[in-house]
Amino acid sequence: MGNPGWSPHGSPPTLSTLTLLLLLCGHAHSQCKILRCNAEYVSSTLSLRGGGSPGALRGGGAGAGGGSRGGVGSGGLCRALRSYALCTRRTARTCRGDLAFHSAVHGIEDLMIQHNCSRQGPTAPPPPRGPALPGSGPVRSSGPPAPDPCDYEGQFSRLHGRPPGFLHCASFGDPHVRSFHHHFHTCRVQGAWPLLDNDFLFVQATSSPMASGANATATRKLTIIFKNMQECIDQKVYQAEVDNLPAAFEDGSINGGDRPGGSSLSIRTANPGNHVEIRAAYIGTTIIIRQTAGQLSFSIKVAEDVARAFSAEQDLQLCVGGCPPSQRLSRSERSRRGAITIDTAKQLCKEGLPIEDAYFHSCVFDVLISGDPNFTVAAQAALEDARAFLPDLEKLHLFPSDAGVSLSSGTLLAPLSGLLLLWLCIQ
Repeated sequence: MGNPGWSPHGSPPTLSTLTLLLLLCGHAHSQCKILRCNAEYVSSTLSLRGGGSPGALRGGGAGAGGGSRGGVGSGGLCRALRSYALCTRRTARTCRGDLAFHSAVHGIEDLMIQHNCSRQGPTAPPPPRGPALPGSGPVRSSGPPAPDPCDYEGQFSRLHGRPPGFLHCASFGDPHVRSFHHHFHTCRVQGAWPLLDNDFLFVQATSSPMASGANATATRKLTIIFKNMQECIDQKVYQAEVDNLPAAFEDGSINGGDRPGGSSLSIRTANPGNHVEIRAAYIGTTIIIRQTAGQLSFSIKVAEDVARAFSAEQDLQLCVGGCPPSQRLSRSERSRRGAITIDTAKQLCKEGLPIEDAYFHSCVFDVLISGDPNFTVAAQAALEDARAFLPDLEKLHLFPSDAGVSLSSGTLLAPLSGLLLLWLCIQ
């Protein structure tokens, strides 16, 4: 007999725990109908489940037709998944920016691949209408209180028994950009360019030439928008310019507003006028902004699922793909003779950056071009932020031979079980 739970060789798979959790959310975007799609999927798989746990599908040997990949259970699952996919396509326009929707779409794709389901074929019959659909009514439980929907790390750890994954990006000096997947570029990027542009966060850096006649630029202004999230925060805008690094959002507040989870977004200053830290617990994100030598630097630690939440229209992000090829300074441009000698620049940088990695070489370039020894501090601070933010310290030091992995909306999309949890419904 097959195991009534998950068995790759026997019974059909268990219903995704995350799908069930999404159904239990008590609120959803008024126009996005993803919870209805989730509920219809659960309803269409009820007959496949046994009498065990609520997430288990019926087990059985291959002879019974319920346990083999091509058996009755598998066929029923494929029909249900095709219906689920159709439902998500119908609500795609109104669900843009909803991570619960993105979780469902890519979880469906993952399950269809796992269970050899063709995209074309019969679908499950429509579920009966009425209040009996799972998740369609209020959920009452005598168990412990529901976890805080605006605590991303707590939600993830509670479900998975481990901390979530994080990514790190930084922009400093010239600017030099370290992307989420360890590309390191020296860029010209004059004017306004997006560092991040996803469904939860927008960060734009505005740069101007570092020195007269030089291709190198430095960031003079940063604009950060924390997008509205129901139950957690009002939309908040933070703007910093050289010699104006405020310790509050644009509206004068220092948190996410009056919503129940307003405290999940906070801003504080470690060194007034020079160092600001913004914590966004509801999306598992910490941002540090610094001012050094007449330029601004940006450093972020962000949950993988948040970094992945963008569409094709949002693909231009320096933190995602690094600088576009047309905006990268060539080797000859980086070797341009500057205001001081290269030996002096190396000596200045070596004091705080003994390892000749990408941070060291960035420091040398900045000091060489600007003639300002204070640029050594920008590279040192960026390295310290990376040491604090990087989950994999073996990748702390990048060298010219290192090759990163490109990050795109296609390669970043993870299976349903790896994406955002209960609180995703609150969009």
